[in-house]
Amino acid sequence: MNCADIVRSFVDDAAASRSTPQAREHLDRCPGCRQLVAAVTAAGPDAPVSSSAALRTIERELVRDLHPVRRIAARRYILAGFSAVFLCAVAFGVYRLGAFGLAVMSPIQSVAILCALVLSAGLLAWSLVNQMSPGSLHRLSPEVLPLTIAACLAVVIAVLFHFYGEDHFWVRIGNCLKMGTPVGLLAALPLWLLLRGGAVLSPKLTGLAAGMFAGLAGATALQIHCRNVEAAHILLSHLGLAVLASFAGFLLGLIAERLGTRRGRS
Repeated sequence: MNCADIVRSFVDDAAASRSTPQAREHLDRCPGCRQLVAAVTAAGPDAPVSSSAALRTIERELVRDLHPVRRIAARRYILAGFSAVFLCAVAFGVYRLGAFGLAVMSPIQSVAILCALVLSAGLLAWSLVNQMSPGSLHRLSPEVLPLTIAACLAVVIAVLFHFYGEDHFWVRIGNCLKMGTPVGLLAALPLWLLLRGGAVLSPKLTGLAAGMFAGLAGATALQIHCRNVEAAHILLSHLGLAVLASFAGFLLGLIAERLGTRRGRS
């Protein structure tokens, strides 16, 4: 038995709606239906309830917490906002760090890796736009897209760049992560403001995509700046920054989702 069955049973017979084992089991699991039962039977557990009275009570319960919301902006404007956030964060990062990496990469490497990073950010931006608008269709599931992007970027990096040993490997990775993190944080704040203008239904999935989007801004700035073109270094520091940021976004979204669930129950 589900919530719709409980509502239908109230219309037919309010007393019988909570007397069956299936109904009692559902009421034990569903706080919303328990509140509905309490509201409809407030006059007494055995008081007869007419169909019209039950429907009016149900209607009052459904609309009690409804309130006007702001209209979601057109998708093209939201997408333009995400694009502006990404480009501004990358431009600021390159301005502060420098563009030394372009001098040590070949033209093919530069064009291929930067196009892959920008395309990945564009796919994530479009996914975020859809997640802000309930009912949108997703070409790629929000659960799968970040993982797919990370895997594809890893393949691109492994094909374009060479693996070779180097001294102070982990120290250099740590340095790049320290330089790229502020760029990702710079993108995260306006990104959060844009996401607040939508109707996000799954904060953890949106946080996963938003975190990777902000991390890719930092990764792009690092790729333009960093002179180290060793494949393992790029995988663990540049792409690693985007992966770490996606995990951070997922955790923040999960926390927000849990807090929202608790407030809904209280």
